[in-house]
Amino acid sequence: MKAIAATFLVLCHLAISHDWNCDEGPRLYNAQQIDAGQGQVVATDRYNYPYVLIGSFWQRLSSIRFKHLSVGYAGLWGSSTSNIVFKYVAGNFVRSTGQSMQQVDAGGGDQLVGVTTSNQAYCLRCSSALTYSGVGYLRWNSLSRRLKYYTCSPKNGCWGVDTSNRVYFTRTINSVSCGTSGWTQVAGQRMKMVEVGTDGTVFGVTSRGDVYQRVGIVTGRPSAGRYWARVPMCMRVRHLSYDLNKLWVVTNSGLVLKCTR
Repeated sequence: MKAIAATFLVLCHLAISHDWNCDEGPRLYNAQQIDAGQGQVVATDRYNYPYVLIGSFWQRLSSIRFKHLSVGYAGLWGSSTSNIVFKYVAGNFVRSTGQSMQQVDAGGGDQLVGVTTSNQAYCLRCSSALTYSGVGYLRWNSLSRRLKYYTCSPKNGCWGVDTSNRVYFTRTINSVSCGTSGWTQVAGQRMKMVEVGTDGTVFGVTSRGDVYQRVGIVTGRPSAGRYWARVPMCMRVRHLSYDLNKLWVVTNSGLVLKCTR
C-alpha cells in the first residue's frame, strides 16, 4: 500500500501544474472528509471517527462517528452519522437538541449553517453558536433554500450546491439575524461540493472528482467571481478545504494531500 501510494504521489507531483504543488499530507488512512479553518485542520476516516491535526500527526477526538466536521469562527462542530449536531466543548463533543443536520459549516461570521437530510438550508445565529455549551435547545432559522452542501466565509459570503449540482452564492449573511442578501446561481461548472476559505478563496469538486478554483474573487469584496479554472490533479478528488494558503485534498482512494502555490 505504501509503495503504491508513493508511486501515485510521484506521478501526482509531476502532473500538477506550476500553480499548485501537492505532496502527501500527514497520513490518515482512508480519509473521507477534511475541513480547515482558523489555522486548524480536522478530518474523518473511513470509520467516520473525527481527528484533528497536531503537528504532523492526526489525533482522534472521540469515539462518536461523524459524517461531516467543520472548524471556524463558530468553533468545531460536526454532524454525526445519525445526523445529530455536536459541538466540541472543553475536550469533548456535546450533543445538541434541535434540528438534525447532514452537513454543517462553521467558517462564516460567527454563525453556524447547515443542511438537513431533506436538503433544506438553515442558519444558527451567532448568539447561540458561540455560547452553546451543551445545555438548551438550539433554534435554527430556515433560509428557504434547498441545498445539499453549504459553506460560508466572513469575507466572501456563502456558497451552496443544490441536488442538481448547481452552485449558488449570496453576498452576505447576517450572523445576528441569519438574514441573507438573496441567492444567485453561479454560471459554469456544476459541483458536488464547494468550499470557501476565510480569505474568500473558493474551490469546487465536480461529480467526476475534478477540482476547480473560482477566478476573479477579490479578498474582502464579496462576489461570485468570473469563471471556474481547473486545478489539475492526477487523482480523482472526494473532498477538499482551503485555509491560510494551503489546499487540503482528500482523494477518492483516501489519501490526504497538502497543496501550496
